[in-house]
Amino acid sequence: MALGAMTRLGPAAPSQIVGGWEAGLFALLLLLYLGGAVVNPAFFGSTEAFHAVLRDTSRVAIIAVGMTFVIINKDLDLSVGSTYGLIAVVFARLYAPSFLDLDVLTSVAICTLLGIVIGITNGVLVTTLKVPAFIATLTMLFIGRGFVLALTHGQSIYYPDKAKDNPLFFHLGETNYFDFNNQIMIFVVVAVIGALVLAKTRWGYETFATGGNEQAAVYAGIPTNWVRIRAYLLSSLCATLAGLLSATQDKGVTPLYGVSGELTVIAAVIIGGASILGGRGRVIGSCLGATLVVLLDKVLREGWPITRVIKIGDDEVTVNAVFSLPVGAVPVFLGLVLVIAVLIEPHLIRRQLAARFWSWLRGKPPPPAYESGGVALEGVQTKGTRMTDVTVPETSLGKFFARRDSLAIVLAVLLWLTGVGLRPDYWWNLSNSFAILLNYSELALITVGLTYVIAAGDIDLSVGAVLALAGSTAAYFLKVLGADPFSSVAMGLLAGMAAGLFNAVVTVGFKLPAFIVTLGMFYIARGLAAWFVAGQQLTGWPEGYSLLGRKVNDILLHFQISLSPGILRTIAEVISVQTIWMFFVALIAGVVLAYTPFGQKVFATGGNIRAAAYAGININRVRFISLMLAAFCATMAGIINVAYFRSFNPVAGQYRELDAIASVIIGGGSIFGGYGTIIGALAGAAVITLVRALLQLNVQGFSMPQHWINVFIGIILIIAVLIDIWVRQANIFGYLRARFAKGAPTSETTHG
Repeated sequence: MALGAMTRLGPAAPSQIVGGWEAGLFALLLLLYLGGAVVNPAFFGSTEAFHAVLRDTSRVAIIAVGMTFVIINKDLDLSVGSTYGLIAVVFARLYAPSFLDLDVLTSVAICTLLGIVIGITNGVLVTTLKVPAFIATLTMLFIGRGFVLALTHGQSIYYPDKAKDNPLFFHLGETNYFDFNNQIMIFVVVAVIGALVLAKTRWGYETFATGGNEQAAVYAGIPTNWVRIRAYLLSSLCATLAGLLSATQDKGVTPLYGVSGELTVIAAVIIGGASILGGRGRVIGSCLGATLVVLLDKVLREGWPITRVIKIGDDEVTVNAVFSLPVGAVPVFLGLVLVIAVLIEPHLIRRQLAARFWSWLRGKPPPPAYESGGVALEGVQTKGTRMTDVTVPETSLGKFFARRDSLAIVLAVLLWLTGVGLRPDYWWNLSNSFAILLNYSELALITVGLTYVIAAGDIDLSVGAVLALAGSTAAYFLKVLGADPFSSVAMGLLAGMAAGLFNAVVTVGFKLPAFIVTLGMFYIARGLAAWFVAGQQLTGWPEGYSLLGRKVNDILLHFQISLSPGILRTIAEVISVQTIWMFFVALIAGVVLAYTPFGQKVFATGGNIRAAAYAGININRVRFISLMLAAFCATMAGIINVAYFRSFNPVAGQYRELDAIASVIIGGGSIFGGYGTIIGALAGAAVITLVRALLQLNVQGFSMPQHWINVFIGIILIIAVLIDIWVRQANIFGYLRARFAKGAPTSETTHG
């Protein structure tokens, strides 16, 4: 009876392993491959190319099998790319003779155990500890990427000679006697098992039920938490298997393993017909989606043959060449594919437009539309501000510590005093102190805009990439086109605000989850930033532009104004324009958020979006403006970044989204929306900046490498989110105090 109930929960579970969507995908694959053969017959016209596409698809599709279970559960796993890379790196460190030199079985066993730990950690964070899936797995992505770079030291690790001692294992990544790569056979086995489990077993029914309607699934007796943990475990194990297969094929590893892998896999699963709304998807569709994404990537990267005429003296020589897309073009395309794929699902598949059109042609009644459930992370739309956040003790000290942002302020002070104690010679130096302030200004500026977004119940994962996009645009106009500083600033603003407009329109207008849209923009903006500068660092432009990042005294001297020696000149020599601008923006944003009707609308929208709409608040407008403000602040930070460093590097703004989210949460903002202060966000940014400064501080000849610092910041973000959920939202301390007070003897009992 329970099993029958399970099959009736939410959207109906698939009654077959494949369907019409998969047939359409297969036809599209054939057309795309034929198109590639026409464009580049030298590559796609060969059997080797077909074999290479299937081989490279195998690893992506294996990960997509696990991701299918996660997305059907109405969850998301952004950590699969870094898990894939981390497993390959850990295997290399364990197995390579230049490192631990362990045997292959021990190395594989340790890697498998690591994959299990990552999967269970993701599952427990999301289910038991109630961390939003995109935050938990995004943090694991950054932590994993930090470990990859730290363990490789930015260098490749190879072990081809030792691989000859274990031919059975390493043959898994090679071509077999039938001239077929063994990875393809492994992929087929994994895909068949995954498809049968999802479509024909109790595990599959439980997965569809949990994703279709989790509350109804709980009433039906399904252990939904375990179902979701199990999906994360499957996802991590599939990424582990793919990482080990890459080790068998390449007999080594590079620091770039797994970069953008999560984007490729998520796009593959969504293209394969799975619903980001949960409750629907098929493994075969995900595998075909993986094939399509890999084939698109191949077509874009391989380019197409062209002929060029080169003039040497009086002679003209015709040479064959290949036209390839610029650096960064592929991430841009894949980011667009992700957003378009997510748009197709609710607007095309869920409404069954193709089936309705076919029924209309045949004069038959249209099929019923799927139920339109909530977005994948509907739980992020918040619990709102608790009354305990409003009612505070009467004493001044009590009022301060009752504030949600007091923790960040206290932490910032303690970290500053720690720096003074460790290195007073460095910390008390005014110039060094304001050098720290310069790093703080960029992060604080981004954090101001993100505070509005998070308070409104959304998230923006693209702020660091928008920073890079605005900076690269300004640098391109300055260096390549020779534009004047004013025009370059204007074009940088235009590029950054265009990215923000895309985020706002697609999120608000098309009703997509902000984390998906801004994740797509993360890759689009990063790709465009690298595209504009051809992946190279640009430098050397007029000093007039660089004044935006200079100290006040430098600007005065530029205009031939000299201050007399004294305190005013001393301050002018250490305070920069970007710091002044940051405080100006923060002041206006703080007043608007705390003391104007719009600020209250932001909190109302984030606290309870449905109640805010019933109260007559234009919630779409509030969310739109918040996302645009976040893009505006990130854009300004990018323009100033180029001026301060007098150059542009494509990696500008890397990890800034992680720092900014952590700053807002540490500063008292709720990851569930409905609360946030600019003062708290600035204090949170100070905490993150000081943590980075302390970890990089040279104490007795030791300073922590940057990659390990990023791992540490990721852990801080998880801790901050857990504090927000359990201390602020669930009021766990208040609950414990109430329990203890209830158990303690009362005064009447004592005197009784």
